[in-house]
Amino acid sequence: MTDMRVSLAGVELKNPIVVASGTYGFGHEYGQFYDLSELGAICVKGLTPVRRDGNPPPRIAETPAGILNSVGLQNPGVDAFIREEMPFLRQYDVKIIANISGNTPEEYGVMCEKLSDAGVDLIEVNISCPNVKAGGLAYGTKPELAAEVTEIAKKHASVPVMVKLSPNVTDVVQIAKAVEEAGADALSLINTLLGMRIDIHTRRPILKNNMGGLSGPAVFPVAVRMVYQVRQATKLPILGMGGVAKGSDAAELMMAGADAVAVGTACFADAYAPLHVRDGLRAYLEEAGLNARELTSTVQPW
Repeated sequence: MTDMRVSLAGVELKNPIVVASGTYGFGHEYGQFYDLSELGAICVKGLTPVRRDGNPPPRIAETPAGILNSVGLQNPGVDAFIREEMPFLRQYDVKIIANISGNTPEEYGVMCEKLSDAGVDLIEVNISCPNVKAGGLAYGTKPELAAEVTEIAKKHASVPVMVKLSPNVTDVVQIAKAVEEAGADALSLINTLLGMRIDIHTRRPILKNNMGGLSGPAVFPVAVRMVYQVRQATKLPILGMGGVAKGSDAAELMMAGADAVAVGTACFADAYAPLHVRDGLRAYLEEAGLNARELTSTVQPW
């Protein structure tokens, strides 16, 4: 049998398939379809220091090859997650990745301490959120801001810290290098691309927030390109994501440099998408005579 095990920042996953934050909730709904232990890891819905109700609707819009979302980090807050959701997730033999977002570096530090103590396996730091101290700039758009958050997260976390990079930048490699130097244990990319749709009959944006994050098959080539670029510039483990819907997509991202792959938007169209991606990837590896770890960074540029 093909060995599907991979390592992500020292955390061993039974297979390279992770479900992406914001697309899987806390696993309850999908757990009605299959055993969550089939997955390599679950990256839970983005957490904030206190409960957030998110943005007003409409906050989802279809696009020709994906969706736009402006959900606004709706979540119960980090304390409620630890109290109410961690016991449910710990029933399964699956690694737990907590995704966190904050408005100040200090908020990231507090959440890292709480989640480390609660026993999550890895923390994914979302640096694509508005930064109050920098006049609304996203942490992920400036190397020095990204580094500041990474340093504080590392100082307060006792589990590996993975930084999620924004594609809405001029040079993603510059941000990747900054967080690597600041002590990040791994990187995840890409987050959603900023997009917009307009209702031509009302002449209003379809999303109440005007703009939202584009995900789905449309962004896959961008994800492959950015994972490849970042892999050339950093030694950090990479969780690749962005439009993955089948086994060949996972193989492609891993060839570009990803150590593991997250499935997100595809879950909305097919609850079993992560398992289909896993099985398709396994079939490819068996045919190629490779184990999962041997596929990473095997692209051969012209």
